[in-house]
Amino acid sequence: MAEEGDLFGEKSVPAGASPRSYLHPRSGKDAALTLVAADLAREKGLARLADMVAVSWNPRMRTAAGRAFAKDCRIELNPRLQDLPDDQREAELRNTFLHELAHLIAFARAGRRRIQPHGIEWQQACHDLGIPGEDRCHALDFKPRRLARKYAYTCPHCRAVIERVRRLSRRVACYKCCRALAKGQFDPRFQLVESRLG
Repeated sequence: MAEEGDLFGEKSVPAGASPRSYLHPRSGKDAALTLVAADLAREKGLARLADMVAVSWNPRMRTAAGRAFAKDCRIELNPRLQDLPDDQREAELRNTFLHELAHLIAFARAGRRRIQPHGIEWQQACHDLGIPGEDRCHALDFKPRRLARKYAYTCPHCRAVIERVRRLSRRVACYKCCRALAKGQFDPRFQLVESRLG
């Protein structure tokens, strides 16, 4: 494993790349982090996890810094971690990576027993990985992508307007009016009328 505070030491760099020149990919599998995860799992006596673990970057992630998938021993990281300021980048990447690896370790140790995602087993795994007191959520400013709303649907009775990103694929009526005036059943009198926005 890399030296304390140096998560990406020489041992974690893929063959043929020098430690200083290795850059994490923006998407797909990260060979260096996969190697580090396998080494850490092996150190904790989890050979099966070490053989199966994979770390990748998912450019489709928006607000989460990382995710762990216990069933297939996989960690996904948000490439926006690589865009953080220099003084913050390495620490946030290290903590996010270890946070997600702690989930895999906790689930591997639990076996078939059900555990809480951020319960005492995860907290113990965080402690064992050198991040005691880890918070369950990150404090990074990863704002969700805002999609423009293109459609407006108006109730012909109460004139309530519902704006949507995607077009409705079936007939829909105003919930409030159907509930109040049609005993909660669909009534074509209250069917929403579509219009296009801007």
